[in-house]
Amino acid sequence: MTFPGGTSVSRLSVYSGSPCADGLEGGTPHLHTASTEAYVVIGGHGTLQTLDVNGLRETALSAGTTVWFTPGTIHRAVNRGDLEVVVVMSNAGLPEAGDAVMTFPPEIVADPERYRAAAALPPPPEPGAPLAPGTPPATAPPTPSEGPAPSAAVTVADIEEAVRLRRELAVEGFLRLADAAAHGDLAPLHRFYDHAIALVRPRAAAWRAIWEGTAAEETRRTAGILDALERGDGAHLRRSALMESPPHDRWGMCGNLRAHDVAHPIVHTPEPS
Repeated sequence: MTFPGGTSVSRLSVYSGSPCADGLEGGTPHLHTASTEAYVVIGGHGTLQTLDVNGLRETALSAGTTVWFTPGTIHRAVNRGDLEVVVVMSNAGLPEAGDAVMTFPPEIVADPERYRAAAALPPPPEPGAPLAPGTPPATAPPTPSEGPAPSAAVTVADIEEAVRLRRELAVEGFLRLADAAAHGDLAPLHRFYDHAIALVRPRAAAWRAIWEGTAAEETRRTAGILDALERGDGAHLRRSALMESPPHDRWGMCGNLRAHDVAHPIVHTPEPS
């Protein structure tokens, strides 16, 4: 019942209208420790800044561009005009469970308590409150990584300010890493990797259960189908189903997200009993 390949999918409107310290508009630099991410650009234009042991790179983004990057690639989406992206993530569920680590300055990334405090956002308003001008109202509660249950005491402006401050802090750390790499010094990047692993290590066992139920399960299912096809057995075709996952809106690291809970789809044609 998982999304194809055990992946997840969301639509991303990259943040705009509030330039960072370096004058660029866009998302919060971060990396993923276990998952590969893909951008399929469907509108607007911008750039993708990436940083790894090979240095800093900028890749132009426009409608039709498809790029993807593996764990350890620090990435920052820069919006140069209405940048809209369909995001496909491997290991559905892991990114939502804390797979991402933001590039806060080293004194914060090295301290789990300070990191959690810097990464947290206020609980969102009740469903029905708009995310931002021109975006649909919130339609679902936050994922576990986004904080506690909704609260009417928090305004959209409160959350947007927290998103901005979190992004500024990550951009500060990112620029320090990029500057060191530009001068041939990769030691800060390697230290950041070490801190990132220390931050996520306590969650690895729980992530395995998520992976077993999504990507690994999808692989096993396909292996079973191939075995059946070799036997001339088509019973699985009689268990076909149509599934749907309506979008819900939330604040992501790179922009406003229309995410889909692919782990709990609506099944329109359930398997016969």
